[in-house]
Amino acid sequence: MTENSQSKNEQTPAQPAEDQPAEDLSAEDQSTADLRAADVSLDTAGGMLEPSIVPVSSQSGGSGPQSSSLVRRIVMGNGFVSVLAVIVALFLGGLLIASTDAQVAKTAGYLFARPTDFLSALWAAMTESYVALFQGSIFNPRQGLQPLLETMTVATPLICAGLGVALAFRAGLFNIGAQGQIIISATLAAYVGFAWHLPFGLHLLVVIIMGVLGGAFWGAIVGILKARTGAHEVIVTIMLNYVALFLLDFLLNTAAFRRPGDSSPISPRLDESATFPVLIPGSRLHVGFLVAIALTYGVWWLLNRSTIGFEFRAVGANPVAARTAGVKVSRATILVMAMAGALAAFGGIAQVAGTEKVLTGGVAAQIGFDAITVALLGRSTPWGTFFAGLLFGAFRAGAVQMQIQTGTPIDIVLVVQSLIVLFIAAPPLIKSIFRLEPKKKNKTPKAAPKAALVNASGGAK
Repeated sequence: MTENSQSKNEQTPAQPAEDQPAEDLSAEDQSTADLRAADVSLDTAGGMLEPSIVPVSSQSGGSGPQSSSLVRRIVMGNGFVSVLAVIVALFLGGLLIASTDAQVAKTAGYLFARPTDFLSALWAAMTESYVALFQGSIFNPRQGLQPLLETMTVATPLICAGLGVALAFRAGLFNIGAQGQIIISATLAAYVGFAWHLPFGLHLLVVIIMGVLGGAFWGAIVGILKARTGAHEVIVTIMLNYVALFLLDFLLNTAAFRRPGDSSPISPRLDESATFPVLIPGSRLHVGFLVAIALTYGVWWLLNRSTIGFEFRAVGANPVAARTAGVKVSRATILVMAMAGALAAFGGIAQVAGTEKVLTGGVAAQIGFDAITVALLGRSTPWGTFFAGLLFGAFRAGAVQMQIQTGTPIDIVLVVQSLIVLFIAAPPLIKSIFRLEPKKKNKTPKAAPKAALVNASGGAK
């Protein structure tokens, strides 16, 4: 055997045959060959040393680029960034809470003399307030899990209305009218609940149907104006919020809606047959929470498993391309706004048929506007919106206990919610705070694999 043939037989597997043309390699094979050649070049110092038995990629001790890319995808993902945004908002909110504490203000007077006193008082004020928030929303030694049940009750209308806002967001529309949709649905549902006397089961079903029809109609108005006239949905929804609010105020001062013998603007109590059954005796948690879970799964299935959900997402991504592909954008716009209104309607139904059981001027409170925040925090995904609604429900339920136990103003919770929205709307800020920005790739080593291929194949010559 000649020396030349012996060197060819001893050729490493990482080196492609010299007589194989480069154009015969597929893109994947070429990429693999380049990576292997780079390993060989690193291992042999560009052909100056003998190759080792263990490849360079195995010497690193890691599991390769796949594991690092998986970790990077998790860290850079929207869910992880949202969690970090909540943590930062809680920290800044804790500092704001501590600034109102008398002991913190006292120790701040001699900060430079004994900084440990200031830091201890700061930490004590923050932990005391958040422990009270936890006890008022999750678990209290004296009440058990009763605060958690209250959190779920408060979160139910937030989740339903948040799903309505999130669905519109996924279709490229801004549903700022959840407040009005809640008011209209609650008005119709409450009227059917106290004015109509129907059998048990049928009565609640009619209440739900009337409420959903009211919310869907109020949302469809926006969709029709958007599709037919080009009116901006933000302006229309905001104006319809005021229409619904003043309409409710008018109706509550009429004989049809006002409670007999009472001059205050409050409706009669809904019939027992028109209300959601209580899930756990002794609490306010009702079947509406299970409805919220079912709606969350339904919206997820609609967006990810149905044709119409694909059309909604296509319109939201690029309406021009969707129209070119045969999607009826006008129909999709009207339909998505009607469905968004129907989802928000369940929030109004949960208020009058589950929690309050009466209709008042403040039946919607700030639920419709908080739903926008919930949808943003949930990244306009169904399950993200569900857990964001639970978080905001915990804030609402625990804020009262925090104020009673520590004297912290309840408005601090609103500040924390606003900070969450601020950081959710600025993911680059969170990534820069935690140094999650991807490293910029060095463009010069791009030619290294091909050079290494040459060195690896021709280094023995």
